[in-house]
Amino acid sequence: MKKAVNYRVTNLMGVRQMKFKIAVAFACIMIFLVACGGEGNSEDAKSLDTKEMKELVQDYTTRNLQAESASITSTELIVKDNDNQERVYDLPEDEFFVSIAPFINDTHPCDIHSLTGCQGELVEQDFDLQVTDSAGNVIIDEIKRTEANGFIDLWLPRNETYNVIITQDGKTTESEISTFEEDNTCITTMQLI
Repeated sequence: MKKAVNYRVTNLMGVRQMKFKIAVAFACIMIFLVACGGEGNSEDAKSLDTKEMKELVQDYTTRNLQAESASITSTELIVKDNDNQERVYDLPEDEFFVSIAPFINDTHPCDIHSLTGCQGELVEQDFDLQVTDSAGNVIIDEIKRTEANGFIDLWLPRNETYNVIITQDGKTTESEISTFEEDNTCITTMQLI
């Protein structure tokens, strides 16, 4: 009988120790998730509507908002704050962001546009810009001004191929771009000749 009681007490202590270890492990996981920003930062971002998203991108482009880095892929805006917290925002499902840096002499290779890092040659200058889709429909035909970073930011319909013509002071450049998933968001190959 004494042996059975000792077994039950020992077994009960083992169960309590196991429950304690599980509780400690769970607490460690929760602390890790909170410390890494897993508490919902990206969920808040996913709720941005198209207008808010465009304003956010514009604010990083014009440096109205500061961050360690802000880059934009074909599907996401990824912002790393100065405290190394990373937030990921989903881009609109029907619009694609692309940034074009027309140039004469200097450019840089780039695929994914950095709103906080990419710098084009021709800063705050006006250009005649024409964008037509694969069916020949004119999407944009207007004068566009490069930002302080030397880029022209565009939001175009997704899943399409476009012909882009940029003209300034008798010099022209023409290129085909597309807005499919995994396409480049930074165009630095359009040299005015």
